[in-house]
Amino acid sequence: MDHQSGSKNSRPGPRREFIGTLLSVCLAAGLGAAPAAMAQPSGMAGYTGPDRQQKLEEAARKEDGLLIYTSATVEDMTVLIDAFEKKYGIKARLWRAGGEKVTQRTLTEARAGRNEVDIIETDGIELEALHREGALQPVKSPYQAELMEGAVRPHGDWTATRLNVFAMAYNTNLVKKEELPRTYEDLLDPRWKGRLGIEAEDLDWFATVNAELGEEKGLKLFRDMVEKNGISVRKGHTLLTNLVASGEVPLALTVYNYKAEQLKNKGAPLDWFTIDPAIVRANGVALAKGAPHPNAALLFFDFLLTDGQQILLERDFVTTSKKAQSKLNRMPLKFVDPAVVLDENAKWAGLYEDIFTKRSK
Repeated sequence: MDHQSGSKNSRPGPRREFIGTLLSVCLAAGLGAAPAAMAQPSGMAGYTGPDRQQKLEEAARKEDGLLIYTSATVEDMTVLIDAFEKKYGIKARLWRAGGEKVTQRTLTEARAGRNEVDIIETDGIELEALHREGALQPVKSPYQAELMEGAVRPHGDWTATRLNVFAMAYNTNLVKKEELPRTYEDLLDPRWKGRLGIEAEDLDWFATVNAELGEEKGLKLFRDMVEKNGISVRKGHTLLTNLVASGEVPLALTVYNYKAEQLKNKGAPLDWFTIDPAIVRANGVALAKGAPHPNAALLFFDFLLTDGQQILLERDFVTTSKKAQSKLNRMPLKFVDPAVVLDENAKWAGLYEDIFTKRSK
């Protein structure tokens, strides 16, 4: 397997500056808006007959491998690609960079009519931007039916394969389990005065929570919470989680569950929980429009929805498969809507700064 990689970044980072840059990248690419109606999958991308697997394998073996663009770690992708190559004998090449660079490279090549990439595996917000720019083609796979509700986008241009779960983390030496908030309204309790922390740029979480609570009610609740109990704003989910472990932040509202679980398993006085529904941001897979190796790409697409789901689960990811499940898959989940994040980024960034950042203590 060939590896071409950019700078390493194991999990998604702060969103605000990134999303602003992403929007600029899409506007600069100038490919035009995505069609108003859902495009129809072409060729094997839309074929769901009983001989789909046989046809794909036969056609894929006649192609010269495939090329994947991803923002996942090389380590995680290597395990997936090695298993794919072992199963099908089809070589895959990998180009890895941050999500912004994956998006920019894909759009630049599409604008130039240079079709190189076959599969794009990255954050759902970037994939939604690529959909809007007409850089993806819809896929109908029989294995999409095995995924949780919400994993398949209505337009069909990308499919969620794994989830980043926003969780609350608490220091077990400073916070008793029985006093943990069960609702967001419980954060108004005076017991949390001077004890709360939040990540600096989780506006996608904030927009989604407010949609769930009702915007007017949600905004008032968080304003009242900060006014009464204060908030410590810290940049970086890993930093925030470490501050919970050290006791500097007794209760953090937005950490990634996997990082909290890692520290807990290492013996840190820390645990985590979610308030239903747990807010999740999707990462997914898409077939590039004009993919030079479409059949090999579709075979890998299907692989990520089947064997790949178990591999991801074993590497501590929360998958979208109803078969490869962790305990989180069985909880009520609410997907971040990437369209809202893209369309209303300035609005929610402003509200986030006004309610949390400017009042940080």
